[in-house]
Amino acid sequence: MDRNLFIGEISHLQESLRRFLLVLCHGDRFTADDIAQDACLKAWISIDRFRGESSLSTWLFRIAYRCWCDRKYSGAEFSTENSEAASVPDSASADDKFRHQELYRAIGDLSPNERASVLLFYMEDRSIKEISAIMDIPEGTVKSLLYRGRVKLKMKLGKE
Repeated sequence: MDRNLFIGEISHLQESLRRFLLVLCHGDRFTADDIAQDACLKAWISIDRFRGESSLSTWLFRIAYRCWCDRKYSGAEFSTENSEAASVPDSASADDKFRHQELYRAIGDLSPNERASVLLFYMEDRSIKEISAIMDIPEGTVKSLLYRGRVKLKMKLGKE
């Protein structure tokens, strides 16, 4: 892929990538931005190795997810002092932030893999196959994570 084309594609993906990472990082904007920058830099450096077996967005989200996992498993804690109210993405208005506060808190209480799969499926409209590629897990595991995540969210939000 040509580097100029890469830059154009990345600019279209930045908002959804940041939104995904912001919620994964419990609203810690600085950490989410750091991870997004790391992912974009790694993708830029590795663009010659992009084989086109998946879409560029799937490839970039996989790199970002791995960067997040590396930071999470390295023992780094995500700060809540830089958090937005209830981890609501930038594009939300003040009313939306309040209205969806309970949902974002419930999402934050999911296990990391459940949270990632729910966010990718429902907020980023990714298919099971894409989520499987991004998270590097079997499609059946993605389905199980989504099921468990939905059940936990229903319980947390008081829905039957």
